[in-house]
Amino acid sequence: MNTGAITGYFDVAQIVLYVFWIFFAGLLLYLRREDKREGYPLESAGGGAARYEGFPRVPKPKTFALADGRTVLAPRAEAAPPPVDATPTSAYRGSPLQPNGDPMTSRAGPGAYVERGDHPERLRTGEPMIVPMRGATGFEIAAGDPDPRGMAVFGADGARAGVVSELWVDRAEPQIRYFEVEIAGGRRVLLPVHFGRLDGRRGCIRVRSILASQFSAVPATASDGQITLREEDRIAAYYASGTLYATPDRLGPWL
Repeated sequence: MNTGAITGYFDVAQIVLYVFWIFFAGLLLYLRREDKREGYPLESAGGGAARYEGFPRVPKPKTFALADGRTVLAPRAEAAPPPVDATPTSAYRGSPLQPNGDPMTSRAGPGAYVERGDHPERLRTGEPMIVPMRGATGFEIAAGDPDPRGMAVFGADGARAGVVSELWVDRAEPQIRYFEVEIAGGRRVLLPVHFGRLDGRRGCIRVRSILASQFSAVPATASDGQITLREEDRIAAYYASGTLYATPDRLGPWL
């Protein structure tokens, strides 16, 4: 009789293999159920009443404790998302959307965003992560690097949009996240650094995504000392929408 054999047909290695297969199948089932806590049931792309869960079904709600002391249920009843101000160009599902009014604020195409939480991202200490440099102790421009504060900001049309009045920094990275731009009338708006190119030779910031006149419609923040997750997405979406909708010629083919 072979070592480890239980009967003439089964041995320890074979049983261990079967146990592993059962465990692995159960693990896949568990993970597939857990990843359905967000985004399910799926809804029909055509806006109908059809809803899809698939197998396995959506699990029962579970309570999750967040770092800031709040609790959330998943899955949970979600509020209806704000409508996209656009009309499908064809009757088939998934057809391109044509903005109805101002395409820069339609939430269509490159201007789409998700309604994330209306609260700031925070450090482990509970303080807001992204703040103006005036409120971030220990932050300064490195010696030898250009200081963007006081530099003029120009839009895609070459017109002057405003001047950089402050820098907003990420205290977790650390890095500059936004230029605070003072535009005509004294209003201050935020410009994500990735949408602005610092021209050190001419001492200015150039923006290609939107025109100088369109800075006045940049979404505002509720506070002048912090920015919420939802505000971050809205601001970034506005500049992103300009890459396609800022001027009519950007909608046409390149060739």
